Amino acid sequence: MLIQIRLIKVFGDFMSKKDKQKRSDEKAGKNSENDFQTNDSGYDHPSQLNGKKEPLKGKIYKNELARLQLELVKLQRWIKENGLKVVVLFEGRDAAGKGGVIKRITESLNPRVCRVVALGIPTEKEKTQWYFQRYVSQLPAAGELVLFDRSWYNRAGVERVMGFCTEDEYREFLRSCPEFERMLIRSGIILIKYWFSVSDEEQEKRFLQRINNPAKRWKLSPMDKYSRSKWVDYSRAKDEMFAYTDIKQAPWYVVNADDKKRARLNCISHLLTLIQYKEIEVPKIELPPRQKNIGYIRPPIGEQTFVPEVF
Repeated sequence: MLIQIRLIKVFGDFMSKKDKQKRSDEKAGKNSENDFQTNDSGYDHPSQLNGKKEPLKGKIYKNELARLQLELVKLQRWIKENGLKVVVLFEGRDAAGKGGVIKRITESLNPRVCRVVALGIPTEKEKTQWYFQRYVSQLPAAGELVLFDRSWYNRAGVERVMGFCTEDEYREFLRSCPEFERMLIRSGIILIKYWFSVSDEEQEKRFLQRINNPAKRWKLSPMDKYSRSKWVDYSRAKDEMFAYTDIKQAPWYVVNADDKKRARLNCISHLLTLIQYKEIEVPKIELPPRQKNIGYIRPPIGEQTFVPEVF
């Protein structure tokens, strides 16, 4: 009996302390559930949860990038030889580093096999079409890899936040997009979706670099500048987009993009794991002997116009 009384007293003290702590947290605005619900404005990228790492050394980055690009060449040959149809979407905030990753992927690949799609503002005719129509025309044929630098998710991002579509059009997109992507997958397309996550501070740093660098200034559009004032709206739009379109058949893969070099290596490395490929033996190439000159006389070299040798 005495033991029972003591246990009840200990349990009561424990619950009392727990209730006091809960009331204290609520008073201080430390409700963990609410903090999690607003994660994109508070924790927009994994580095804020996992801690920031030391900058990647240039030599390590170059060596790893070269190794991964060689694997991409093997993957490209596999895609072509086996008639695969691969689509990779690159989405994320402005200046998140999507273009840099795409550039490193395509650097060593054959543009006849791997092509980049970066559509501009829809024309008046395209505005009257089925929303997905202009993207469908860019989908791959057998043996092609297509990289979308922004995609049909414009409707869930910039169009939603900036008011370029109606509420009905937006809601219809959220309903139809998962079915559209499942249809693509059933047709034999391999669909991969990446979201590049960048912090507020890093985005501002990159914007300033673009402003101060004439070679990069073209990357900063009026829409990019205006998006800074809509940071939280974009966060909410991204969260809702994920809630509807992070489907089992085509999940979203989030890339921590605060460190550009690591983001490039991590994304390419991950992409290579999503497609089962093998190295295809390349036949040995031998150059034929050059044709001998019999009776051919070249015109005078002075009749040709050469580029000035400034360097």
